[in-house]
Amino acid sequence: MIIQDAMLVLKSYPTPSSEEVITSGIQLAGSLNCRVSAFVPETLIQVPGSFLGNSLINISGIAALEMDKSKRNAAMLIKLFRDLAEQNRIQHEVIKERELAGRIPALTAEYARLKDLILLPVSQNDLIDQWDTETIIFNSARPVLLLPERNAFPNTSIDSIGVAWDYSRAAARAVADAMPILRLSKKVHVVVALNEKDFDVTRKTHQIGPYLTRHQVNVEVHEIDSAGQSIGEVLKDFAIDHRLDLLVMGAYGHSRLQERLLGGVTRGMLESMTVPTLMSH
Repeated sequence: MIIQDAMLVLKSYPTPSSEEVITSGIQLAGSLNCRVSAFVPETLIQVPGSFLGNSLINISGIAALEMDKSKRNAAMLIKLFRDLAEQNRIQHEVIKERELAGRIPALTAEYARLKDLILLPVSQNDLIDQWDTETIIFNSARPVLLLPERNAFPNTSIDSIGVAWDYSRAAARAVADAMPILRLSKKVHVVVALNEKDFDVTRKTHQIGPYLTRHQVNVEVHEIDSAGQSIGEVLKDFAIDHRLDLLVMGAYGHSRLQERLLGGVTRGMLESMTVPTLMSH
């Protein structure tokens, strides 16, 4: 797979995406030598018809003010994105939509299906934002690179990448999707957490090393005794100790009430993310 067309999702409401996230998206597109599209949805607010409600607190007026706020934020984000893309000589375009808040994640996933990589800002401790992120991960059928809003890519290059490996389908999908980025890194650290769960395969976990080497990736495999820690805790500690610029992992999920939900470990990583994380499902 060659990454030729990435999509950077910029949120206009209630809080606009940070300048750091836009800068990070532009820098990553430059590193991958790919085109980047900014997807900037304005939020529509639908007011139920209620004479009593409007007469008491002017719901329609409040909704109009909030929609105007989203419109102004979107215009600011578009200008900032275009200025940074032009300064860095990155091929770019802007995709602008107006949609109800509850429909924006599904609309994002629809646009994502014709892109190679999705760059998605994520706010910690924001339950609605996390639910939206899950919708995009499960419905886009594309790798999603999650960018912490205030700590996206502090470095201008991706020198050190960690890969969570357990021989699962999701992990294999993530490695394949991330291959163009892995090749750019100076060092790729594959992390295998031992004694954390049983591997239901006959292959040896360290065989991921020769596979990546054949793909021109400078790799080192780390088999780590989890010592009672969860895989999420092992990965967090490893990311800090090895100063990772990026983490790659599979997005695990299960069905509940006919909805796709992230598994406990994946959701835990999402809630406490300290480095940009590429997830594939």
